[in-house]
Amino acid sequence: MTPSPAPRTSREAGLRVDAERNRQRIVTAAREVFAESGLEVPIEDIAKRAGVGVGTLYRRYPTRGELIAAAFEDKMTAYAEATRQALAEPDPWQGFCGYVEKICAMQAGDRGFTTVLTMTFPMAKRFEADRDQAFADFKVLVERAKAAGKLRADFVTEDMPMFLMANAGVLTATGDAAPDTWRRLVGYLIQACAAQAAQPLPDPPAPRQLYKAMLRATWQQRERRARKEK
Repeated sequence: MTPSPAPRTSREAGLRVDAERNRQRIVTAAREVFAESGLEVPIEDIAKRAGVGVGTLYRRYPTRGELIAAAFEDKMTAYAEATRQALAEPDPWQGFCGYVEKICAMQAGDRGFTTVLTMTFPMAKRFEADRDQAFADFKVLVERAKAAGKLRADFVTEDMPMFLMANAGVLTATGDAAPDTWRRLVGYLIQACAAQAAQPLPDPPAPRQLYKAMLRATWQQRERRARKEK
């Protein structure tokens, strides 16, 4: 007969509660700090915001990548949900416009968001699955809007990362001085996507070229932040 497991002591239960409370504090602090300052903030700043020791943070999240994935899990789920909602819109063009506005708004509210989209997190299977599904759904959304005759025929999926990089530049330049300027940029971009407004465009960059450009932009942001901290 298999013996029953030993009952959990109140001390063990208390330790589990404390560990979960610390995990929630760390993830909440990481979300806040990443949104405010980007992904390269010192881990010590996050631990301080969470009210835990650095050792406690590292025991729960041994690498920065694991901490980033945990902090952005809900945001990535919302990102994937945005594409599902766009596909559910009866009018493909309205679905496309709403998607562009939603993703740019997510970017405006979180400085680390677009950087996360250029990173890989092999240890976070759900995170990666949500991102892959979001991209697949976006491709379908684009094709539907084109088939409806509303989205310009030469729009490519690589244009969306280009929009986000342009939006990031406006967000950085306007900051607190004119925080809603990005909305006007997005309005211009959406109008430029309309089929009736289409004019010939230069060829788009290859996907690999654009990915390298996004990585370079991320690296430049890190360097600027590092110089400011010196």
